[in-house]
Amino acid sequence: MYDYLLSLLHDLDGVQQNPKYHPEGDALFHSLQAFEIARSRSPEPILWGAALVHDVGKAVESHGHEHIGAEMLKGVLCEDIVWLVQHHLDLMRAPRRTRHKFARDPRLPLLQQLRRFDVLGRDPNATTMSPEQALLLLKPYHSLIAA
Repeated sequence: MYDYLLSLLHDLDGVQQNPKYHPEGDALFHSLQAFEIARSRSPEPILWGAALVHDVGKAVESHGHEHIGAEMLKGVLCEDIVWLVQHHLDLMRAPRRTRHKFARDPRLPLLQQLRRFDVLGRDPNATTMSPEQALLLLKPYHSLIAA
C-alpha cells in the first residue's frame, strides 16, 4: 500500500493546475500543503489522509479527477477517505445542494473541513515535507487502510 500511494503522489509532481485557482503550482505541492494544514488544524487522521490524496486523479485527467481518484483509492484506503476524495468538489460546485443531500451523513463536517484545507493549500511560498514523510506520518493509523 505504501509504495502504491507513494507512486500516486509522485505522479502529481509536475502536474500543472490552473494558476487562477492554484497559484502555488503543481498538484503535488498543493496536496502536501493541504495535508500539512489538515494535520495542524484537525485531530482526525481520516482528514489528513484525504487531504494528502484528494487530487491523485489529476495525474490522469483534471476534469473528473475526484471520481478518477476515488476509483484509484478503492480497496486501498478506507471507505471514508474514498468518499471524501470523490465528493471533495461538491461543496464548491453546489454548496446548498451538497449540504442538503448529505445533511444526515456524519461525514459532512469532514467534507466541509477538507474543502477548507483544499482552499488553504494554495500558498506559492509554503514549505512542505516530502511525500515519503507524509506517508510515514499516516502509517500508524491502520484504520485508514481498506478493510
